[in-house]
Amino acid sequence: MKKNKDNKNQKVILVNPFDKAIAMEDKLLAHQFGMLHRAFSIFIFRKKNKKIQLLLQQRSKKKYHGGGLWTNTCCSHPDSPHKNMIIFAEKRLKEEMGISVKLKEKGIFHYVAKMKNGLYENEIDHVLVGYFEGDRVLPNSNEVENYKWQDISKIKRDLTLRPNQYTPWFKKALKIAIARTL
Repeated sequence: MKKNKDNKNQKVILVNPFDKAIAMEDKLLAHQFGMLHRAFSIFIFRKKNKKIQLLLQQRSKKKYHGGGLWTNTCCSHPDSPHKNMIIFAEKRLKEEMGISVKLKEKGIFHYVAKMKNGLYENEIDHVLVGYFEGDRVLPNSNEVENYKWQDISKIKRDLTLRPNQYTPWFKKALKIAIARTL
């Protein structure tokens, strides 16, 4: 997959409310005008010390929105309605977090959020889940500021205490990932 750090020429798939592809649009333009588009959120779990942990990432402060916020393991936009989204997402996970994991889709949801910099998220988000056995993660510094493995109970507690430290889609996507996986 071609890496494009500055978001120029990146496209997203515009969709109708039923997630049917209707057009391709410039990524930044879609976020400026809140156009409904397809996205995916990846959740990578592992079992450690008899507890289920989730690999969280803190978005790079260089990101076009949500920089410095904590979120699920990886999130992005498929680049073509004609490609297999799971295969694309697995490649994106490798590119962003440096790990290879087989993913399965666990659900879909829609959300709308206005970001602090005036951009809008209006996404049909596909929740993808995988399992990782190791500890070694090699994140891409253009995408990831920091990362950590966190127990699910601690994540839920932190979401209650510090919701503004997380991306707007994270809580809803987490509920789907947990309900349909654990």
